Amino acid sequence: MAERDGSLIFEGRKSIQSRLDRMDLTLGEVKSELGSICGHLIATESDVKNIYGVLARRDDWLEHIERRLDPRELAEAQRPYEPK
Repeated sequence: MAERDGSLIFEGRKSIQSRLDRMDLTLGEVKSELGSICGHLIATESDVKNIYGVLARRDDWLEHIERRLDPRELAEAQRPYEPK
């Protein structure tokens, strides 16, 4: 009877070990996927940062144009353009 109990325990242990091995492989795959997702997030963050930089330059450019045009002059009534 003791031999039987020992072999049952051994079989149970073998089954648990094979499950743990499969879980280990699965966790490795999950870790790889998370690394890939992290890389995509870093790339997206970089893209957003570049977009903000471009928008800031455009904002500066528009402010420069507004200063040169002086919108207050445009708000005043002016004569329509009449070609000669």
